[in-house]
Amino acid sequence: MFSQALVKLSKSLIGFCGGRVRGEGAIMRDPKTGFAIEMRDGCNAVNVTILLWSAMIAFPAVWRLKAIGLLAGSLIIQVLNIVRFISLFYIGLRSTAWFDFAHEYLWESLIILDTMVVFWLWVRMVARSESIPNAAS
Repeated sequence: MFSQALVKLSKSLIGFCGGRVRGEGAIMRDPKTGFAIEMRDGCNAVNVTILLWSAMIAFPAVWRLKAIGLLAGSLIIQVLNIVRFISLFYIGLRSTAWFDFAHEYLWESLIILDTMVVFWLWVRMVARSESIPNAAS
């Protein structure tokens, strides 16, 4: 269901930018060529979101900052995943060989790296906020 919502959003974004695609549940299809990609459970970035949540929850920080990190980090990762999905669709329209490379190697590595960068930026924010003296003391 979550993957279907992401495909619907991707389809809407492509349509907003002037492209034409059909959404069929968790599948996005080009009406001209018939090329289609499916967003399966491993493709919806839930796995790296859980990785991010695990790191943030385990990190020693106040719960208010953890909540901010969990919400903002999840949103950032999902936005990047939408970019990933749409780019893979257009790469696949041009070349299945490049699609396979981008899907299995390039974007797989980038989405994990993006997750690590989000966590690193959040840790820096936590460190800065805790080094600021409390005005009430």
